[in-house]
Amino acid sequence: MPEAKYLLVGSSHAALEALRSIRHFDPDGSMAMLTRDVYRPYSPTILPYVVSGRSKPAAVMLRDEAFFEANNCAFVPEAVAQSLDAKARTVRLENGESWRYERLLIATGAAPAIPPVKGIDDVRFHVLRSLEDATGLRSAMGSSRHAVVLGAGLVGLHAAENMAEAGLKVSVVEMQGHVLPGYFDAKASERIEAAFTGHGVKLYLNHKVVAVEPRDGGHSCAVHLEDGKVLQADLLLVATGVRPVTDWLNGSGIAVDKGVLVDEAMRTNVEGVWAAGDVAQAVDFHTGQPALIGIIPTAVEQGRIAGQGMADDPYVKAYPGGIPVNTYRFFGRVALSIGQAAASGDVEVSEHDDGGYRRVVLSDNRLVGYASVDEPFDVGIMGELIRRKVDLTAVKDAFIARPVETGRRLMSEQWR
Repeated sequence: MPEAKYLLVGSSHAALEALRSIRHFDPDGSMAMLTRDVYRPYSPTILPYVVSGRSKPAAVMLRDEAFFEANNCAFVPEAVAQSLDAKARTVRLENGESWRYERLLIATGAAPAIPPVKGIDDVRFHVLRSLEDATGLRSAMGSSRHAVVLGAGLVGLHAAENMAEAGLKVSVVEMQGHVLPGYFDAKASERIEAAFTGHGVKLYLNHKVVAVEPRDGGHSCAVHLEDGKVLQADLLLVATGVRPVTDWLNGSGIAVDKGVLVDEAMRTNVEGVWAAGDVAQAVDFHTGQPALIGIIPTAVEQGRIAGQGMADDPYVKAYPGGIPVNTYRFFGRVALSIGQAAASGDVEVSEHDDGGYRRVVLSDNRLVGYASVDEPFDVGIMGELIRRKVDLTAVKDAFIARPVETGRRLMSEQWR
C-alpha cells in the first residue's frame, strides 16, 4: 500500500498552496497529490479561453513535471477518491488502490450541480468545470447553430459570450430577475445584460425550465419553460451552479454541511485531516457563519493555512474569514465586486454618461461592499478597508466622490 506523510487529495489552487506551505517548513516529508483529473494542475478560470480557442489546452497548466520532482511530491492523475477510513488513515480510490497517510488535505473542489429538470438525463448536455469539459464544448460548438444555456452566473455567461462570438444563436435562461445575482445588483446587471443582448444573445430572466426532451434522434433538444415557451437547441449547456465534492466522505466521520466544516485553522473535526478550497465551509468574514466562497484568493489563503498547520509551522495565523471578490470581463468590458456588493443598507450609487457604474455599500460608515461596471477599482485597497473595518466618517464625502484615491490615502496612513 502506497503511503505519504502528507496526502493532498485535489490539485487546484488550494492543494498547490498547501504543498508550497508544507515544503517551506518541511522540505523532506513524503508527499503525494492525488487528482481525479487526467491533466496536471490548471485553473478553472482559464476554461473560457480554451472554449474560445484563445488558449490551447497544453498551454494552461499551472505546474509542470519538474515542479513536482523539485518538491519531492508524487503527482497521481486519474485517482478518484472513493472513500476515507479516518481511523485507519487510508483513502481508497475507485481503481481499488488505497493510500495511507499521516496528514490529509481534502481539496476535492466542486462539481457541476445538475438541476432536477424532467428529462434532463435523456438528452445530451454539456457542463464547464474541467479541461475535458472545455475541449468538449469547443468541439460541439463547431457543429452547432442554436445553443441554450441554463444559468446566468459567471460560467454560463462566459460560455454564452464565446458561443455568440463563434456565430451561434444563443439563449440564456435564468430563474432570477437579473444576471449574476450573487455578485451585482440589478442596475449593475442591466449594463451587462445590455452588452449581451447587443451581441444577439437572448436572455430569458425570471424564467424556469420545467422539462427537456430529445429531438431529431437525440441530436437536438427542446427546452420547455414554465410559461409555455419552447426553445430549440442543438447544444445545451447546464451552468446552474456547483456543489462541493464530498460524497466520498460518507461514513468517514468528517462533519459535512454544504461543504466540509472547518475551524479557523482549516482543520476538520477529525484529527489529522484538513480541508481547503471550494470544498471547505469556513467562516464568512461578514456574518461569522460557515459559508462556501468558491474563489481563487480564498482557496489560496485556505490552502496556505492548512499547509502550515499540517507541517506544524508555529507561525500559522488563524483564517480571518472569507470575503467574496469577483472580476468579470465581458465583450472587452469589465465588472468587479467585493464583499457584500449587492446588499442593502447605506448605499451610494454613481452612474456616468459613458456607461460607468459604481455602487458603494456602507454600514456604520464602514465599507462592506463595492461594485463597478466599466470603472476599475483597486481591489486590494477596498479589501483592506473592508477587512480592517476602517471608519470612514471623517472622509465619507471624499470617499464617495473619489473612492480609489481616498482609499489609497487612508491605507497609506494605516501602513505607516
